[in-house]
Amino acid sequence: MPDNLLIFERSHPGRRCAAIPKCDLADLGLNSSDIAVSECFSRKSKLNLPEVSENELVRHYTNLSRKAFGVDNGFYPLGSCTMKYNPKLNEDIASMPAFTDIHPLQPEHTVQGTLEVLGVLEQHLCEITGMDNITLQPAAGAHGELTALMMMKNYFESIGQTDRTVILVPDSAHGTNPASAAMAGFSVVTVPSWEDGSVDLDKLRELSNETTAGIMLTNPNTVGCFDPNIKEIAQIVHDAGGLLYYDGANLNPILGITRPGDMGFDVVHLNLHKTFGTPHGGGGPGSGPTGCKAFLAEFMPNPYIVPGNNGYKFTEQAKSIGKIHSFYGNFLVCLKAYAYILTLGREGIREVGEVAVLNANYMLHHLKDYYTAPYPEPCMHEFVLSLEKLKKETGVSAADVSKALIDAGMHPPTMYFPLIVPEALMVEPTETETKETLDKCIEILINLHKQAYESPETLQAAPITTPVKRLDEVRAARSPIVKFNCEN
Repeated sequence: MPDNLLIFERSHPGRRCAAIPKCDLADLGLNSSDIAVSECFSRKSKLNLPEVSENELVRHYTNLSRKAFGVDNGFYPLGSCTMKYNPKLNEDIASMPAFTDIHPLQPEHTVQGTLEVLGVLEQHLCEITGMDNITLQPAAGAHGELTALMMMKNYFESIGQTDRTVILVPDSAHGTNPASAAMAGFSVVTVPSWEDGSVDLDKLRELSNETTAGIMLTNPNTVGCFDPNIKEIAQIVHDAGGLLYYDGANLNPILGITRPGDMGFDVVHLNLHKTFGTPHGGGGPGSGPTGCKAFLAEFMPNPYIVPGNNGYKFTEQAKSIGKIHSFYGNFLVCLKAYAYILTLGREGIREVGEVAVLNANYMLHHLKDYYTAPYPEPCMHEFVLSLEKLKKETGVSAADVSKALIDAGMHPPTMYFPLIVPEALMVEPTETETKETLDKCIEILINLHKQAYESPETLQAAPITTPVKRLDEVRAARSPIVKFNCEN
């Protein structure tokens, strides 16, 4: 039987995993009238479930799991996503019954250990970012962005500056930045970059005025460069009366080295599911804590945690933007980040940033003689390659090279982002990878570059070793098949 069948296609009438006897109401001292089910809850057609044996079921889903690619079984240099290895110690701690068996509606005095974890984690994150207050409520990075922007909006309304309706966003920004600003009710104005990837200061001065609510910045930015003019950027925006928002997606390489609060940022969001060692993407829920300077603290979401004489408790404040997540965020994700921080300590946190930068520069150094490096100077945690020249000379695109990397047993880098780099591949090796893994990836990319000139058709046919070969991407996007037709 083919290996790529759906579970429905393996079905044969009469096969079962288990035989469940019919419930005899008499044995329970009941009759049918005692448990009458409303007609509106009764099925009108047969429940169509696959009929398979237990070993077929186990083998099917076990084999599917082996086809999934993640940081536990391969190199995952997905730029700007920080797909680092997640220590299993964190998972063990997050699965402790003392944490998993509690209920969010329990009285505060019965969950003091949990509240202490959250309260101390907030203190650690304030120290790492240079903020005065942090809320753990936001459930993801973009959720943290929206929370921060809502706080900024409430702040300007409280001081009577409702004309500040514009958020400045660099052209190298993550796509969530302008989307979050628009959702919060702001207009978005793009700030261009200079050739070195940093913000165009002349254009920033021109655009900063009495309508400016703030600027959203990632630093290091999405081309992997730390903006050397960050202090001047802060001065320009602050002089215009605006605020600085820090997108924490790229916090990883500056951990323990510098802090957004010291650069001049007023508000920040973090990605615990990137920077602080918790599963990312399909691995589990995210967490996007939002921090701020003291003058914005009264606008933070309700409730927030405060220490008191009798332990920790939740409290609320009148000018808050309100509740932005059920209960108090994704607690187990926060717990994993807490374990990660305690495991590493102050010195280990700094080493994370240092090794992330070292690994990225090691790869860039070995690849920039083969692929075009639009920003060839030393990078931070990630770097961008442009395959525009390769495509013009061979017809092999960034997508072709990425699909060939899948055949080589590696996850591709981020493709076609940032948008300011044509045929972009954005590579982020993270600090958790060994030199041997980096060397292997470098060797594969150099060989693919050579192969593009010698036999470009082989790359344009990739991937060839996967269960599903190259897709018709236009058809897949416009005419997706998302369900199995059981009647066929």
